[in-house]
Amino acid sequence: MTAATSRPTGYKEAGVDIAEADAGLRNIVRRITATWPAGGPHAGVGAVQLPIGYFANVIDIGGGIGLALGTDGVGSKLIVAQMTGRWDTIGIDCVAMNVNDLVCVGARPLSMVDYIAAERVSAAILDQIAAGLAEGARQAGISIAGGEIAQLPDSVRGFDLCGAAVGLVPLDRILVGRDIVPGDRVIGIASNGIHSNGFSLVRRALFKQAGLSVDAVLPELGGELGAELLRPTHIYVAEALDLIARIGSLRALVHITGDGLLNLPRVAAEVGFVLDALPPPPPIFGLIERHAGIGRAEMFEVFNMGIGFCAIVGEAEAAAALALLAGHGREARLIGRAVADPTKSVRLSQYGLVGCGKRFRPE
Repeated sequence: MTAATSRPTGYKEAGVDIAEADAGLRNIVRRITATWPAGGPHAGVGAVQLPIGYFANVIDIGGGIGLALGTDGVGSKLIVAQMTGRWDTIGIDCVAMNVNDLVCVGARPLSMVDYIAAERVSAAILDQIAAGLAEGARQAGISIAGGEIAQLPDSVRGFDLCGAAVGLVPLDRILVGRDIVPGDRVIGIASNGIHSNGFSLVRRALFKQAGLSVDAVLPELGGELGAELLRPTHIYVAEALDLIARIGSLRALVHITGDGLLNLPRVAAEVGFVLDALPPPPPIFGLIERHAGIGRAEMFEVFNMGIGFCAIVGEAEAAAALALLAGHGREARLIGRAVADPTKSVRLSQYGLVGCGKRFRPE
């Protein structure tokens, strides 16, 4: 559960009003924090360890161990699955969106439950979704302990899929980026395309404005548009846990989801970031930008632009971290560094953009 601010017109015109959601979220946060055990954070069993707004939260379960919890869904990527008639990858997305958030607090994901809401139940579709969930669980090294299927013909069109995951982390090793110092290096790990964010804008740009179909074969993509859009979100659990175990100067792990690289300032340290070695965005992002008629700033606010996950490490261990990631078969590179900055801005030097809060603007 994270706060947000107003989004430029492209995303709002696609039906996503972030400002209104933010206003509602403030009310939710006020009410739910009133449920926290008396005594404030770090006050014994059941105590909530982090403020609301990070990738996941942790509660004290005794013995110096924290239970990490997170929840997320696949969003309107499900509509693309429905358009293609292919449902076997979205379960991977559901697992990925949950476990990738859990490792950002230093937790080892253990298990997950899923929730499927359907206008009408189809055994064949449910079987494909389950196949994806099982594959995602295999990649993440977790179990799926249960779930719920609800038939809601009066309130759901098509399907909705979300989940909640749990993991364990020692209370004294919760990772939120408190120890980041200027000069620490930012490692960007490649995404597998769009992942599971921004699909309202994707569908508006490519299907409504450009008039493309999911089976359109586009030379810049090297195949069908639908297949490109359904590439499943990378699951970064194995390499993240390896970084935690082997890189002593690991400061933070950051899942690059909605808000793109503006997820970096969610870390606890009062630092900003200068990103001056970003790779070229994969072709799918140029296609969206061109047909959506929006600027590069909004693209970086909505999408991962080719970087799906980041690790922030001490400069002396950056090479070791890159070698570790290569051993996991991940494409990774140094994309920038942390800098002293009380405004917690993100500067994209190659594009002349600076981001603060949820917006990028020209420098």
